[in-house]
Amino acid sequence: MTYVSKNLKAVTSILLGATLAASMTCARADDVQGGGNKESSVSIDLAFITHLDANLPEQDVYIERVAGSGDVFRVTSGDNNMGATLFKTAVPVKHDPFNPAAVGPYAKGEALGMNLGEWLKHQGTGTYTCENGEGNLKTSFSGLVPNGVYTMWHAFMAIPATTPFSGALELPLGARDGSTSAFSADADGNAAFDHKFQPCLQMSDVWTTAMLAINYHSDGNTYAALPGDFGLNAHIPLFLMLPPRDGI
Repeated sequence: MTYVSKNLKAVTSILLGATLAASMTCARADDVQGGGNKESSVSIDLAFITHLDANLPEQDVYIERVAGSGDVFRVTSGDNNMGATLFKTAVPVKHDPFNPAAVGPYAKGEALGMNLGEWLKHQGTGTYTCENGEGNLKTSFSGLVPNGVYTMWHAFMAIPATTPFSGALELPLGARDGSTSAFSADADGNAAFDHKFQPCLQMSDVWTTAMLAINYHSDGNTYAALPGDFGLNAHIPLFLMLPPRDGI
């Protein structure tokens, strides 16, 4: 079994365990995808996790393993120093979660202003419902960067993952111009993101894994329909996989 398939299997197992602490009833599959069958309803409990929780390297935060080297690496499960300073990269770095070589090294950018322990404090839970073609997402977060700027994303990844990894399709939650996806943490690092939208979220299927993810913007800016530059000003701390649509 390849490294990719092993980790994809681990991701699927862990995320389904987290997100399918769920109750879900639907009379028709197209309602889950936003078809709006008025006789149907969907209700899911949500639990966000880190990349490390999914046995994957953190994709957008980096540590300098040799002080003064100027090289940084993605955080892996073997990096246990919670006091380690986190860095950005000098240039944007694409996500590549299933490739061991993609851990690094990369040219070191600015310090992110937090350590690994603070980054891993990110936590989030919530609920998602679909009624009569309208989605309703209610989430709450803690351990966020105090007063930090975040956005919520609905993303899709090929399953099984492509080799080499072709990336994910990232869509801002709600309005396609990104105007409804932004939220900010308070001074204590807490935040709530509640939003209603049409059509309902598209669930996972046999070809794609559907996900929700939050994106931390370390420069304090959002980028409309784009997530920003990963590793440089865009950093994904939490995500989850949405369950398969009815009939899969």
